[in-house]
Amino acid sequence: MDILQPDTWTEALEAKAAHPEAVPIAGGTDLLVELNFDRARPPAILDLSRVPELTEWGSDDGRLRVGAGVTYTRLIAELSDRLPGLAIASRTVGSPQIRNRGTVGGNLGTSSPAGDGLPPLFASDAEVELASTRGTRRLSVAAFVTGPKRNALAPDELIAAFVLPAADGPQQFAKIGTRNAMVIAVCSLGLALWPGERRVTACIGSAGPTPIRATDAETFIGGVLEDLWESRAPIPESALTRFGQLVDAAARPINDVRGSAAYRHHALGVLGRRTLAWAWSEYAA
Repeated sequence: MDILQPDTWTEALEAKAAHPEAVPIAGGTDLLVELNFDRARPPAILDLSRVPELTEWGSDDGRLRVGAGVTYTRLIAELSDRLPGLAIASRTVGSPQIRNRGTVGGNLGTSSPAGDGLPPLFASDAEVELASTRGTRRLSVAAFVTGPKRNALAPDELIAAFVLPAADGPQQFAKIGTRNAMVIAVCSLGLALWPGERRVTACIGSAGPTPIRATDAETFIGGVLEDLWESRAPIPESALTRFGQLVDAAARPINDVRGSAAYRHHALGVLGRRTLAWAWSEYAA
């Protein structure tokens, strides 16, 4: 196995163009598990940990551009005020050691529907920035993740960053696991309030082949809240319940070792009600 170690972004793109079979590694929290269990044996690994451009974040035409190499720990410490939903999700990832190494860029590259960082990106209509020696392009995160552990990366491309709006209101993330820590989600939900646009977005994780936007639930609650944004009055219990039911209805779970499809449906209904209630309570305070 060849190990390629570029020091700059230009060198990284040139190395990927010359060795399209090389598998990128940054934190390694997903890839090293595959290697250790002999589930993957790539002919080459492209180590991106020395590339400083991947660890930067900043403004981008009114939105935030976050480098693919920014760790979960840094997201929590530096971006909790701007990206609270993603920061909450980051706190649920693994152990402190995993958060110190793991990245949302890695979540995107793995493209697992159970990736904790993905529902907040979907709920924020994020874009994924892809780069190669041929140039740079951006795709919506929904277009980028094409299936379980499948994405739209070309063989010579690398994930440079993700781009998304800063929070306009409260955001939430919640997941169900088989224990309280260091667990792969049985199911999860990212939710965001956008008071400026008077809308709510919600995305389901780990209950379908890709993260799933709960569009019917979003449309329903948008109508309910039409007269509540100004008054900030409580959301009726019947509306919270219906929102949870529509979140549940959007899911496409399977039975597996972590939980049954029926349990995931039930849990998502609960998560829908709770995350909306939490976010609205924060907005109304």
